[in-house]
Amino acid sequence: MKCKIEKSRISGQIACPPNKSYTHRAIFLASLAGKNSMVENVLLSADTIATVEACKKFGADITIQGSTLTVQSPIKTDTKVSTINTENSGTTMRIASGIASLFSDEIVLTGDSSLQKRPMRPLLDALTSLGAQCDSADGKPPIKIKGKISGGEVKITGDLSSQFISALLICAPLTEHGISLIIEGNLVSKPYLDATIATMRGFGVSVQTIIPYKRYNILPQVYQRHTFVVPIDSSSLALLLSATVLNGDEITIKGSMGDLPQGDEIFIDILGQLGVEISINDDEIKLKSPARLTGGRFDLSNSPDLLPPLAILALNSVAPIEIFNVRHARLKETDRIAVISQELGKLGIKICEQEDGLILESSGKLTGADLDSEEDHRLFMAFCIAGMYVGNCTVSDPESVKVSYPDFIQEMNRMGANIQIE
Repeated sequence: MKCKIEKSRISGQIACPPNKSYTHRAIFLASLAGKNSMVENVLLSADTIATVEACKKFGADITIQGSTLTVQSPIKTDTKVSTINTENSGTTMRIASGIASLFSDEIVLTGDSSLQKRPMRPLLDALTSLGAQCDSADGKPPIKIKGKISGGEVKITGDLSSQFISALLICAPLTEHGISLIIEGNLVSKPYLDATIATMRGFGVSVQTIIPYKRYNILPQVYQRHTFVVPIDSSSLALLLSATVLNGDEITIKGSMGDLPQGDEIFIDILGQLGVEISINDDEIKLKSPARLTGGRFDLSNSPDLLPPLAILALNSVAPIEIFNVRHARLKETDRIAVISQELGKLGIKICEQEDGLILESSGKLTGADLDSEEDHRLFMAFCIAGMYVGNCTVSDPESVKVSYPDFIQEMNRMGANIQIE
């Protein structure tokens, strides 16, 4: 399938969806705690439902009513589990792999064709060093894991994904001896590690920071009953902000940022550097955009999901937008650097693709085009927003939004966009 998108303006009020990363973490931790632990304002999308189903396979008793998820009884490591399908969710795959290492029987974890291209080797090597038996095809799913790990010291590289470290942190307190974790190299996506630690703290487990982003110590502990309220999703917020900057008239974005760490909040600062005036009052965000954005250089090492919403702003920038230190974006659902370079170039943006980022500059001669999102939800939404600015575009794979923002098309159309599924 694909969408036909005409040039359009949007206006009115829109609610930012709940945070996908925190939803994943809260579901896993509530499932490890049980005792009627709850996750409120839960995001129900394809990825987070994959996490729910994985936790059920692990033995958790989960019910969902409206936007509240409740775990009556926790994951049981003596549950007989054969195969867990994490669909397209990398977060589910990585954290579930850590939990699988707490089981004595072999568990197979797999996913869709896109997920089967994503690396798992650093986590598998770490779990092996802790005593698990791990098997895979070239370090990618499907994988087999047989525990039971007892803990100890473990070293893992941090330059590919912080999700590997989050997986080890989450399973660490449930090992016999705890885990002393050493992160080698430069850790990417640091705020996501902070999010994991903050969520664990909510469920009664402490992580001792020896050296931030380098060394942590987690003693044996028990997850406690907790009610976790999921904040809005700063990654989705960035897309709504980009839509407002490029196509918006008098838009109010509703939703509380909360006080939990979210690296993608930096997008608000980035917009300020580009010349956008931002007003945040209570649970409302409003923007006032200049006629043309100013351009600039932006380090997205800690916020790789900001690559798509920032890249499309080059459509209306008087100077180049340079994005760097985001090499790990090549290991997302797609190689986002390569796909953005190829597809936005069709619209008339001059692009210099680099190994760790992009330099984008509007040619002043924009034209509609057929854009291929390669089944990547964030690229689909970003390309739709670009299409609304340029007009006469098509974007492939509208079904991909179910991963993080199931109502995206309907919400854009409600506000005045012209996005039609063909």
